[in-house]
Amino acid sequence: MKAAIIGTSGYGGGELIRILNNHPFFSIHSVHTAREERPISFEYPHLTNIFEQVLTSIDPEKIVAESDVVFLATPSKVSGELVESFFHKDIKVIDLSGDLRLKESDSYRKWYKHEPVAESVLTEAVYGLSEWNREKIADASILANPGCYPTAALLGLAPVIKEKVIDPKSVIIDAKSGVSGAGRSPSLGTLYAELNENFKIYKVNEHQHTPEIEQQLSLWNGAEMKITFSTHLIPVTRGIMTTMYVNLKKEIDTVKLLDLYEETYSRHPFVRVRKKGIFPAVKEVKGSNYCDIGLHADSRTGRLTIVSVIDNLMKGAAGQAVQNANIMFGLDETAGLNLMPLYP
Repeated sequence: MKAAIIGTSGYGGGELIRILNNHPFFSIHSVHTAREERPISFEYPHLTNIFEQVLTSIDPEKIVAESDVVFLATPSKVSGELVESFFHKDIKVIDLSGDLRLKESDSYRKWYKHEPVAESVLTEAVYGLSEWNREKIADASILANPGCYPTAALLGLAPVIKEKVIDPKSVIIDAKSGVSGAGRSPSLGTLYAELNENFKIYKVNEHQHTPEIEQQLSLWNGAEMKITFSTHLIPVTRGIMTTMYVNLKKEIDTVKLLDLYEETYSRHPFVRVRKKGIFPAVKEVKGSNYCDIGLHADSRTGRLTIVSVIDNLMKGAAGQAVQNANIMFGLDETAGLNLMPLYP
Protein backbone atom coordinates (compact mmCIF):
# COMPACT_ATOMS: atom_id res chain seq x y z
CA MET A 1 0.00 0.00 0.00
CA LYS A 2 1.23 3.45 -0.90
CA ALA A 3 1.60 6.23 1.65
CA ALA A 4 2.01 9.96 1.10
CA ILE A 5 3.41 12.20 3.84
CA ILE A 6 2.80 15.93 3.98
CA GLY A 7 4.99 17.88 6.37
CA THR A 8 8.16 15.80 6.39
CA SER A 9 10.42 18.68 7.40
CA GLY A 10 9.18 18.44 11.02
CA TYR A 11 10.17 15.89 13.64
CA GLY A 12 6.88 13.98 13.40
CA GLY A 13 7.23 13.68 9.64
CA GLY A 14 10.82 12.56 10.03
CA GLU A 15 9.72 9.78 12.37
CA LEU A 16 7.05 8.68 9.89
CA ILE A 17 9.80 8.24 7.30
CA ARG A 18 11.92 6.21 9.75
CA ILE A 19 9.02 3.85 10.52
CA LEU A 20 7.44 3.53 7.08
CA ASN A 21 10.77 3.07 5.28
CA ASN A 22 11.00 -0.36 6.95
CA HIS A 23 7.29 -1.18 7.11
CA PRO A 24 6.41 -4.62 5.69
CA PHE A 25 3.16 -3.47 4.05
CA PHE A 26 3.34 0.30 3.45
CA SER A 27 5.75 2.00 1.08
CA ILE A 28 6.42 5.72 1.00
CA HIS A 29 5.17 6.80 -2.40
CA SER A 30 5.69 10.54 -2.01
CA VAL A 31 6.74 13.24 0.44
CA HIS A 32 5.42 16.78 0.22
CA THR A 33 6.17 20.28 1.42
CA ALA A 34 4.74 23.77 1.04
CA ARG A 35 8.29 25.06 0.77
CA GLU A 36 11.05 24.60 -1.79
CA GLU A 37 11.20 21.30 -3.70
CA ARG A 38 14.47 19.53 -2.92
CA PRO A 39 15.78 16.12 -1.77
CA ILE A 40 14.64 15.17 1.73
CA SER A 41 18.31 14.65 2.68
CA PHE A 42 18.73 18.43 2.50
CA GLU A 43 16.33 18.64 5.43
CA TYR A 44 17.63 15.51 7.14
CA PRO A 45 21.26 14.67 6.25
CA HIS A 46 21.04 11.44 8.27
CA LEU A 47 18.83 10.05 5.45
CA THR A 48 21.62 10.36 2.86
CA ASN A 49 21.82 7.19 0.72
CA ILE A 50 18.97 5.70 2.78
CA PHE A 51 15.93 7.65 1.69
CA GLU A 52 16.55 10.06 -1.17
CA GLN A 53 13.07 11.02 -2.34
CA VAL A 54 12.50 14.61 -3.40
CA LEU A 55 10.10 16.80 -1.44
CA THR A 56 7.43 17.87 -3.92
CA SER A 57 4.62 20.42 -3.85
CA ILE A 58 1.23 19.47 -2.41
CA ASP A 59 -1.20 18.36 -5.12
CA PRO A 60 -4.22 16.73 -3.42
CA GLU A 61 -5.70 15.33 -6.63
CA LYS A 62 -2.42 13.65 -7.56
CA ILE A 63 -1.97 12.31 -4.02
CA VAL A 64 -5.50 10.83 -4.04
CA ALA A 65 -4.91 9.23 -7.44
CA GLU A 66 -1.59 7.64 -6.48
CA SER A 67 -1.77 6.78 -2.76
CA ASP A 68 -3.88 4.72 -0.36
CA VAL A 69 -3.24 6.82 2.76
CA VAL A 70 -1.99 10.31 3.46
CA PHE A 71 -0.37 11.35 6.73
CA LEU A 72 -0.71 15.04 7.59
CA ALA A 73 2.30 15.91 9.76
CA THR A 74 1.58 19.61 9.43
CA PRO A 75 0.83 22.26 12.08
CA SER A 76 -2.66 23.04 13.30
CA LYS A 77 -4.61 25.25 10.91
CA VAL A 78 -2.49 23.99 8.00
CA SER A 79 -3.86 20.46 8.47
CA GLY A 80 -7.38 21.79 8.76
CA GLU A 81 -7.04 23.56 5.45
CA LEU A 82 -5.61 20.46 3.76
CA VAL A 83 -7.94 17.84 5.17
CA GLU A 84 -11.01 19.07 3.32
CA SER A 85 -9.17 18.45 0.03
CA PHE A 86 -9.10 14.74 0.89
CA PHE A 87 -12.54 14.51 2.50
CA HIS A 88 -14.80 11.86 0.93
CA LYS A 89 -12.11 10.96 -1.58
CA ASP A 90 -10.74 7.47 -2.21
CA ILE A 91 -7.94 7.79 0.33
CA LYS A 92 -7.57 7.36 4.08
CA VAL A 93 -6.41 10.42 6.04
CA ILE A 94 -4.47 10.45 9.31
CA ASP A 95 -3.98 13.91 10.80
CA LEU A 96 -1.24 14.33 13.41
CA SER A 97 -2.25 17.91 14.29
CA GLY A 98 -4.96 19.02 16.71
CA ASP A 99 -7.38 20.17 14.03
CA LEU A 100 -9.71 17.15 14.13
CA ARG A 101 -9.52 16.15 17.79
CA LEU A 102 -12.05 18.49 19.39
CA LYS A 103 -15.68 17.86 18.51
CA GLU A 104 -16.87 21.30 19.63
CA SER A 105 -15.92 24.07 17.21
CA ASP A 106 -16.11 26.78 19.88
CA SER A 107 -13.67 24.85 22.05
CA TYR A 108 -11.22 24.65 19.13
CA ARG A 109 -11.48 28.40 18.53
CA LYS A 110 -10.82 29.09 22.20
CA TRP A 111 -7.82 26.81 22.66
CA TYR A 112 -6.18 26.83 19.22
CA LYS A 113 -7.04 30.40 18.14
CA HIS A 114 -7.96 29.27 14.60
CA GLU A 115 -11.16 28.69 12.69
CA PRO A 116 -12.21 25.02 12.87
CA VAL A 117 -12.79 22.69 9.95
CA ALA A 118 -16.32 22.05 8.69
CA GLU A 119 -18.71 20.30 11.07
CA SER A 120 -19.17 17.49 8.55
CA VAL A 121 -15.45 16.71 8.73
CA LEU A 122 -15.36 16.85 12.54
CA THR A 123 -18.38 14.56 12.77
CA GLU A 124 -16.75 11.90 10.60
CA ALA A 125 -13.24 12.12 12.10
CA VAL A 126 -12.48 9.27 14.50
CA TYR A 127 -10.33 9.91 17.57
CA GLY A 128 -7.42 7.49 17.24
CA LEU A 129 -6.47 6.45 20.75
CA SER A 130 -5.46 3.02 19.48
CA GLU A 131 -6.00 0.92 22.60
CA TRP A 132 -9.45 2.34 23.35
CA ASN A 133 -11.15 3.04 20.04
CA ARG A 134 -10.12 0.11 17.87
CA GLU A 135 -13.51 -0.73 16.35
CA LYS A 136 -14.16 2.81 15.15
CA ILE A 137 -10.57 3.17 13.93
CA ALA A 138 -10.95 0.00 11.86
CA ASP A 139 -13.89 1.55 10.00
CA ALA A 140 -12.47 5.08 9.75
CA SER A 141 -11.56 6.92 6.58
CA ILE A 142 -10.42 10.07 8.40
CA LEU A 143 -8.62 9.92 11.72
CA ALA A 144 -7.51 12.42 14.36
CA ASN A 145 -4.26 11.14 15.84
CA PRO A 146 -4.17 12.01 19.57
CA GLY A 147 -1.77 14.54 21.02
CA CYS A 148 1.35 13.48 22.89
CA TYR A 149 0.33 14.64 26.38
CA PRO A 150 -3.23 13.26 25.99
CA THR A 151 -1.92 9.86 24.90
CA ALA A 152 0.23 9.47 28.00
CA ALA A 153 -2.41 10.87 30.35
CA LEU A 154 -5.41 9.01 28.94
CA LEU A 155 -3.69 5.61 28.82
CA GLY A 156 -2.68 6.12 32.44
CA LEU A 157 -6.12 7.22 33.65
CA ALA A 158 -8.46 5.07 31.55
CA PRO A 159 -8.73 1.93 33.74
CA VAL A 160 -9.61 3.76 36.95
CA ILE A 161 -11.95 6.22 35.22
CA LYS A 162 -13.86 3.47 33.44
CA GLU A 163 -14.07 1.34 36.60
CA LYS A 164 -15.22 4.45 38.53
CA VAL A 165 -12.89 3.82 41.45
CA ILE A 166 -11.69 7.45 41.69
CA ASP A 167 -13.28 10.82 42.32
CA PRO A 168 -13.56 12.33 38.82
CA LYS A 169 -13.23 15.84 40.27
CA SER A 170 -9.80 15.12 41.74
CA VAL A 171 -7.64 14.60 38.63
CA ILE A 172 -4.32 16.46 38.64
CA ILE A 173 -1.90 15.82 35.77
CA ASP A 174 1.70 16.96 36.20
CA ALA A 175 3.33 16.52 32.78
CA LYS A 176 6.90 16.96 31.56
CA SER A 177 8.13 16.86 27.97
CA GLY A 178 11.37 16.84 26.04
CA VAL A 179 12.07 19.77 23.75
CA SER A 180 11.27 17.97 20.49
CA GLY A 181 7.61 18.32 21.45
CA ALA A 182 7.92 22.03 20.68
CA GLY A 183 8.65 21.26 17.02
CA ARG A 184 11.56 22.11 14.76
CA SER A 185 10.97 25.82 14.28
CA PRO A 186 13.42 27.88 16.36
CA SER A 187 12.18 29.91 19.31
CA LEU A 188 13.72 31.64 22.31
CA GLY A 189 12.41 29.11 24.80
CA THR A 190 14.07 26.17 23.04
CA LEU A 191 17.51 27.69 22.55
CA TYR A 192 20.26 25.60 24.14
CA ALA A 193 21.35 28.40 26.47
CA GLU A 194 17.75 28.86 27.67
CA LEU A 195 16.89 25.18 28.14
CA ASN A 196 20.14 23.52 29.21
CA GLU A 197 20.36 22.99 33.00
CA ASN A 198 16.86 24.44 33.25
CA PHE A 199 13.38 23.16 34.04
CA LYS A 200 10.31 25.33 33.53
CA ILE A 201 6.56 25.30 33.53
CA TYR A 202 4.71 26.76 30.54
CA LYS A 203 1.15 27.48 29.36
CA VAL A 204 -0.08 27.29 32.95
CA ASN A 205 -3.74 26.17 32.86
CA GLU A 206 -3.78 27.17 29.17
CA HIS A 207 -2.31 24.24 27.26
CA GLN A 208 -4.31 23.37 24.13
CA HIS A 209 -4.30 19.66 25.02
CA THR A 210 -6.48 20.32 28.08
CA PRO A 211 -9.87 20.09 26.30
CA GLU A 212 -8.74 16.99 24.40
CA ILE A 213 -8.03 15.16 27.64
CA GLU A 214 -11.24 16.41 29.24
CA GLN A 215 -13.32 15.44 26.20
CA GLN A 216 -12.24 11.80 26.34
CA LEU A 217 -12.36 11.53 30.13
CA SER A 218 -15.90 12.93 30.09
CA LEU A 219 -16.97 10.28 27.56
CA TRP A 220 -15.60 7.51 29.75
CA ASN A 221 -17.01 9.04 32.92
CA GLY A 222 -20.46 9.66 31.48
CA ALA A 223 -20.42 13.21 32.84
CA GLU A 224 -18.32 16.31 32.29
CA MET A 225 -14.87 16.31 33.85
CA LYS A 226 -12.46 19.17 34.50
CA ILE A 227 -8.79 18.59 35.22
CA THR A 228 -5.80 20.50 36.52
CA PHE A 229 -3.14 20.06 33.85
CA SER A 230 0.39 21.45 34.20
CA THR A 231 3.06 21.14 31.51
CA HIS A 232 6.81 21.51 31.92
CA LEU A 233 9.78 21.55 29.57
CA ILE A 234 12.79 19.47 30.57
CA PRO A 235 16.30 19.50 29.02
CA VAL A 236 16.02 16.22 27.12
CA THR A 237 15.37 15.70 23.41
CA ARG A 238 12.44 13.32 23.53
CA GLY A 239 10.12 11.73 26.05
CA ILE A 240 7.06 12.56 28.15
CA MET A 241 6.33 11.69 31.76
CA THR A 242 2.87 12.33 33.19
CA THR A 243 2.50 11.95 36.93
CA MET A 244 -1.18 11.90 37.87
CA TYR A 245 -2.76 12.28 41.28
CA VAL A 246 -6.35 11.14 41.91
CA ASN A 247 -8.46 10.48 45.00
CA LEU A 248 -9.73 6.93 45.47
CA LYS A 249 -13.41 6.52 46.38
CA LYS A 250 -12.48 3.75 48.80
CA GLU A 251 -9.30 2.14 49.97
CA ILE A 252 -7.80 -0.21 47.37
CA ASP A 253 -4.29 -1.57 47.64
CA THR A 254 -1.67 -1.17 44.95
CA VAL A 255 -1.62 -4.86 43.99
CA LYS A 256 -5.35 -4.91 43.16
CA LEU A 257 -5.01 -1.78 41.06
CA LEU A 258 -2.02 -3.23 39.22
CA ASP A 259 -4.12 -6.34 38.54
CA LEU A 260 -6.79 -4.07 37.02
CA TYR A 261 -4.23 -2.40 34.75
CA GLU A 262 -2.58 -5.65 33.72
CA GLU A 263 -5.94 -7.20 32.85
CA THR A 264 -7.07 -4.07 31.00
CA TYR A 265 -3.98 -3.88 28.82
CA SER A 266 -3.19 -7.61 28.51
CA ARG A 267 -4.28 -7.64 24.85
CA HIS A 268 -2.55 -4.39 23.94
CA PRO A 269 1.09 -4.98 22.98
CA PHE A 270 2.29 -1.38 23.33
CA VAL A 271 1.22 -0.78 26.93
CA ARG A 272 3.52 -2.22 29.59
CA VAL A 273 2.47 -2.21 33.25
CA ARG A 274 5.31 -2.26 35.79
CA LYS A 275 5.35 -4.46 38.86
CA LYS A 276 4.72 -3.07 42.35
CA GLY A 277 7.38 -0.60 43.45
CA ILE A 278 8.83 -0.17 39.96
CA PHE A 279 8.19 3.02 38.00
CA PRO A 280 9.07 3.82 34.38
CA ALA A 281 11.51 6.43 33.09
CA VAL A 282 11.38 8.25 29.76
CA LYS A 283 14.65 6.71 28.54
CA GLU A 284 13.08 3.25 28.84
CA VAL A 285 10.67 3.97 25.96
CA LYS A 286 12.89 6.21 23.80
CA GLY A 287 12.57 5.47 20.09
CA SER A 288 9.73 2.98 20.65
CA ASN A 289 5.93 2.91 20.48
CA TYR A 290 5.55 1.77 24.09
CA CYS A 291 3.63 3.43 26.90
CA ASP A 292 4.92 2.27 30.28
CA ILE A 293 2.79 2.69 33.40
CA GLY A 294 3.54 2.41 37.11
CA LEU A 295 1.31 3.24 40.07
CA HIS A 296 1.01 3.35 43.82
CA ALA A 297 -2.01 3.70 46.11
CA ASP A 298 -1.26 5.64 49.32
CA SER A 299 -3.48 4.40 52.16
CA ARG A 300 -2.36 7.33 54.32
CA THR A 301 -3.81 10.00 51.98
CA GLY A 302 -6.33 7.95 50.00
CA ARG A 303 -4.68 9.09 46.77
CA LEU A 304 -3.44 7.08 43.82
CA THR A 305 -0.32 8.15 41.94
CA ILE A 306 -0.09 7.03 38.31
CA VAL A 307 3.09 7.46 36.26
CA SER A 308 2.85 7.10 32.48
CA VAL A 309 5.76 7.58 30.05
CA ILE A 310 5.97 7.65 26.25
CA ASP A 311 8.29 8.87 23.50
CA ASN A 312 6.45 11.99 22.34
CA LEU A 313 7.53 11.49 18.71
CA MET A 314 6.54 7.81 18.64
CA LYS A 315 3.55 6.75 20.74
CA GLY A 316 2.79 10.47 21.05
CA ALA A 317 2.81 11.10 17.29
CA ALA A 318 4.24 9.06 14.39
CA GLY A 319 4.24 5.65 16.09
CA GLN A 320 0.60 5.84 17.07
CA ALA A 321 -0.25 7.20 13.60
CA VAL A 322 1.28 4.09 12.00
CA GLN A 323 -0.40 1.86 14.61
CA ASN A 324 -3.70 3.44 13.60
CA ALA A 325 -2.92 3.00 9.90
CA ASN A 326 -2.30 -0.68 10.55
CA ILE A 327 -5.70 -0.99 12.25
CA MET A 328 -7.46 1.00 9.50
CA PHE A 329 -6.10 -1.37 6.83
CA GLY A 330 -6.77 -4.56 8.80
CA LEU A 331 -3.10 -5.32 9.47
CA ASP A 332 -1.39 -6.52 12.62
CA GLU A 333 -1.23 -3.34 14.68
CA THR A 334 2.42 -3.98 15.53
CA ALA A 335 3.54 -4.09 11.87
CA GLY A 336 6.59 -1.89 11.39
CA LEU A 337 6.59 -0.93 15.07
CA ASN A 338 8.49 -3.76 16.74
CA LEU A 339 11.28 -1.37 17.65
CA MET A 340 13.18 -1.96 20.88
CA PRO A 341 13.71 1.20 22.94
CA LEU A 342 17.08 2.89 22.49
CA TYR A 343 19.14 2.50 25.64
CA PRO A 344 21.01 4.20 27.14
